[in-house]
Amino acid sequence: MIGSLRGEVTRIGPDHALVEVGGIGYRVVAGPVLLGKLRQGAQAHVYTHHLVREDQQALFGFASTEELAFFELLMTVSQVGPRLALAIVSAHPVTKLQLGIIGDDVDLFTSVSGVGRKTAQRIILELKEKVHAAGIAGGGASGAADSDVVAALESLGYTASEARRAAGAVAGTDGALDARIKAALQELARAR
Repeated sequence: MIGSLRGEVTRIGPDHALVEVGGIGYRVVAGPVLLGKLRQGAQAHVYTHHLVREDQQALFGFASTEELAFFELLMTVSQVGPRLALAIVSAHPVTKLQLGIIGDDVDLFTSVSGVGRKTAQRIILELKEKVHAAGIAGGGASGAADSDVVAALESLGYTASEARRAAGAVAGTDGALDARIKAALQELARAR
């Protein structure tokens, strides 16, 4: 499994970049934001998802581990393949997409080319349930009131320290899990 690449960018195409590492050129499929940051002849560090199927292999590239984690989370949704997941991650910042899931913002997802209303609703439903499941699994201790928020943020790809910091900032917030997670995501967005 190839998790990241660090090497010279030897070619940039419309939907991919060629990154040479140790004399081997890796074709990395990426969105326009990452491709816009890469420069031919310059060194690059790209986080990757190595897709292996019976009939194909592909590397999908991302600028951050958060984008990679959200891409992999999107791939768990039925009928969302790697190209559609890449289009979604490339269309909006990860924090905005996470807020869209928590806030049931179907229009945010339908603004992405290739995502219809039913697909957007399926993404929201399936990923919101995963966030809830992560929160319930992590929230067993009575002394840790917001461990469910921390667990949910970690399941969305944030580091443990980022998740604890955001959960701590909204610790006094009353309300349902959705409301606390949404407030924590807004805190993370402000911190960036």
